Amino acid sequence: MRVWKFGDNIDTDAIIPGRFLTIYDEKELAKHAFEGTRDDFAALVKDGDVIVACRNFGCGSSREHAPLALKGAGVRVILAKSFARIFFRNAINVGLLPLVSPDTDLMKDGSPIVVREREGKIVVGGREYSVEPVPEFMYHIVEAAGLVGYAKELKEAPVCTKSRR
Repeated sequence: MRVWKFGDNIDTDAIIPGRFLTIYDEKELAKHAFEGTRDDFAALVKDGDVIVACRNFGCGSSREHAPLALKGAGVRVILAKSFARIFFRNAINVGLLPLVSPDTDLMKDGSPIVVREREGKIVVGGREYSVEPVPEFMYHIVEAAGLVGYAKELKEAPVCTKSRR
């Protein structure tokens, strides 16, 4: 896994340009991720790579296409100093894990990265950084590949009932 470094205010149109919003397949969207912003991304990103950004990642529109494109590209974790609120929830809902770290400006593009989200730690280029914890139920949504998968798991789970005396 390696770092793909971005700056402040990366909006959803930079992640997936508006002309591709007629596409709903995440693998097809991934072919156009960061087109016009960082043209090498779609061709070179590898499964498990991590996006690292500064402030306000995912600002702009509320389109779910942006996190879907990143998921289709094999990204599973995005680190930023802060996220646009709707992007944060859309990411969780499609199965991406957005993590907040105050130290993203210290992380370098292309560095090897290890994410230990349950421990609240990441290691970039041999240096350890902390990340803010995510509520447990959000981890479950991400682990279920998104909100739809999570809802299916809940539907299939055994139902507990109170015993009557």
